[in-house]
Amino acid sequence: MELVNATQMQAGYTQGLRPDGRELLVVVVKGTFTLPKPGEAPCLADEQLPLVEADSFTGEPGLSAPLYESDYAPFKPRCDVILSGCAYAPGGKPAAKVPVGIKVGRVAKVFNVIGDRKWEAGIGGIGPGFAVPFDRKPISYDVAFGGVDAFSEDPADHDAYMLNPAGIGYRKGLTTGPIDGTPMPSTEERDDPVKSPLGRYRPMSFGPIGRAWTPRCQLAGTYDDAWLENVFPFLPSDFDDRYYQCAPEDQQTDYLEGGESVTLVNLTPDGRRDFQIPRIDVPVHFFLADGGRVDSTARADTLYLDPDGERFAIVWRAHLPLKRNMFEIGQVVAGKMSRAWWRARELGKTYYSSTAAAVDRARSTDEDEGA
Repeated sequence: MELVNATQMQAGYTQGLRPDGRELLVVVVKGTFTLPKPGEAPCLADEQLPLVEADSFTGEPGLSAPLYESDYAPFKPRCDVILSGCAYAPGGKPAAKVPVGIKVGRVAKVFNVIGDRKWEAGIGGIGPGFAVPFDRKPISYDVAFGGVDAFSEDPADHDAYMLNPAGIGYRKGLTTGPIDGTPMPSTEERDDPVKSPLGRYRPMSFGPIGRAWTPRCQLAGTYDDAWLENVFPFLPSDFDDRYYQCAPEDQQTDYLEGGESVTLVNLTPDGRRDFQIPRIDVPVHFFLADGGRVDSTARADTLYLDPDGERFAIVWRAHLPLKRNMFEIGQVVAGKMSRAWWRARELGKTYYSSTAAAVDRARSTDEDEGA
């Protein structure tokens, strides 16, 4: 199968699977844009970020926070809004606590970033220690409330905070090991500050959540003996497509159509950025091997914000259910082709954008035949 990319962005394809066992041809387009300064508009970046083929992490996979998830999800029911970056103290003056926030479509999320601090033992028990002022501090689930409590010599006392097992500050109990002087989380909700290692706090970050974390893992379906004997290697019947959403629920919104307002607060050195999502249509045409054609429009279902890199990326996705396999599809065109290209295709001819392109094609053909 041939994929023709006419978007000036990155494009790729993969094969997906439905719970009913039907296979999908999935086409993904990813565009990278400049993060505009005040008064400017975003434009296509000179450097286009590649499609992410495998999940990446801030450290050791499975033991650290996800950084980017694979762009090749078969389907997303909604749009994920993901941000990787740092908190910046207003005006560059060090502060012990800085509120940060994003707003995109229906997503509006604000929380506090706290300077480095440790749990301290006092007369009233274990509590938060002094926060060290900062002017710039990375944000990730690595420094959000959570983690694994494996301090006890008895493995039966070990526990993980499955809302965020990559985090810090959580303890199953006060007797499972030393707590005084151990790190506290650096992010917390504005109206529910972290006060105890025994609490059940909501981990705060803007990054993706792990596939095995709750409540996401509960959407993956049931993999029991009955599934192993009767359904494997297909997905279980109770698999939920929402499992493919890598953003926490409060960072999911409707598919982007373009024109949505974006606001970033204390996530850049200048304190605030406001801009609008560009309006871009990404048509996808599936040309069947038997001569038929299926026209589709890819949906923007992922927004990656990278303020430190002064850029952001949008991922569009389209899929086509297959009757048997990918050999049913002869060619896929992503993006808008010229009228001359469509006319040449109707006539069964090959279209060349220039004489030079035709010469290059002829030379490569001659070389192939000579070989």
